Amino acid sequence: MTELLDFLRTHEEAFRSRARLTSLYSDFRSQRQTNPDGYQANASAWLRALTAAAKAGLVPAQAGSQHDRFSLHAGEELLRGLQTTEFGRPLALGSVLEDAVRRGQLIPVREFLDAKKSVYAKSWVPTPWQVVSWSLRQLGVTGREGVEDRLVKGDFVVMANVEEAAKTVLDQAMRTATSNASRVFSKDLFTSTFSSAVGVEALSARDTAVLLTHLARDHAAIAYDGTSGTIKFRVTSEKAPAAIEQEDITIASLRTLIAGLEPQIEQLTRRISEMDVKAREAVTKKQLATAKTALRQKKLAETTLQQRTATLMQTEEVYAKIEQAADQVEMVRVMEASSQTLRALNQKTGGVERVQDVMEGLRDEMTGVDETQQAINEGSAGAVDEGEVEDELEAMEKVERERIEGVERKAREVQEAEEAERTRRRLAELDQTGKLAPPAEFEEGKELPQTKSDERPIEQA
Repeated sequence: MTELLDFLRTHEEAFRSRARLTSLYSDFRSQRQTNPDGYQANASAWLRALTAAAKAGLVPAQAGSQHDRFSLHAGEELLRGLQTTEFGRPLALGSVLEDAVRRGQLIPVREFLDAKKSVYAKSWVPTPWQVVSWSLRQLGVTGREGVEDRLVKGDFVVMANVEEAAKTVLDQAMRTATSNASRVFSKDLFTSTFSSAVGVEALSARDTAVLLTHLARDHAAIAYDGTSGTIKFRVTSEKAPAAIEQEDITIASLRTLIAGLEPQIEQLTRRISEMDVKAREAVTKKQLATAKTALRQKKLAETTLQQRTATLMQTEEVYAKIEQAADQVEMVRVMEASSQTLRALNQKTGGVERVQDVMEGLRDEMTGVDETQQAINEGSAGAVDEGEVEDELEAMEKVERERIEGVERKAREVQEAEEAERTRRRLAELDQTGKLAPPAEFEEGKELPQTKSDERPIEQA
């Protein structure tokens, strides 16, 4: 099993089922008419698998070529990489790629790099006839029933991969490139800075060209000078990136030099430590010649380290001044624009005299409004019938008294109901326990009440 097949069977669900593999490797082109959903499912599974394989750098490349992440090479190498003992080669892959080109999911590399308009412009998307004509110019008709499906040989930009990479690069640049100088890169500095963000150790030359073209033409996010290899990211507030000037080329060179010196210093520092350890071990083993050689190499590394460190410090100092000057230029530009804005606004106000006239007129008009209102108030004074006022006040007081009396009455009713309920519950409790208390006159220790003096005792028979 090839590395490509092993990757697909591990990471792609459609390639784990034997039934799905049978369908994917069959000539399913006829399903366009008989089962469009089934055809689309197979075509999408193939395109998704090839996109993931290209991103992982596992699509076979031409002999001697570096594996690309944003493009795939279609040809005999790809068919061999997908060939299995049980199912053979995919019989409809050419049709799948043709459909992807028609939809703009795959774009021939040369057409992508040479296009003047954005790939998102409607006028750029090739028509079905243009796609077929392009196929005919390559290796004949592809994807047509009744004839053998032939995979067109060529290199195609995988739009899903390059779009994802562009988004990642722009997000990182927005976080890290905060000054005018830090937004400028050389091509080498660009690849070393953003390769890890894209998920690779180093971008290939073709991937770099595709990504830079996409960022510059389709996103208008960078300005790119192919002659000097200078790249400048667009400021967020700008609609389009500023043109690259000689100052930008110099800044890019300085940043590249600094980025190259830092790993050299780290390497020299490690070598000094290694030579020191080696010399000590040689002395311990009485190997004086080896110890001297190690010490000489250590001294040479220390001398080189001092030179590199001094160069780095000097370069960083120059870069810091240039960065400061670049920020000052931007600050002056903003202040100049602000001054022009203030001048224009002041011209619209008409100067101090016009403002004074406006304020004086405003005060006069406000005084006129107050005088008019006072006249209206005086004219309406005495028109109010005091008797009506007293009657309305009395009615309002009556309503308020009735409301208060109603509230108090309702409160008393509630209180009486609560007391009656408490009495009822108490009597019920006593009745259940059979301990109803006797009347007070029959309590033990008390005499019976005497009959009144005017009542006669009952005579005995």
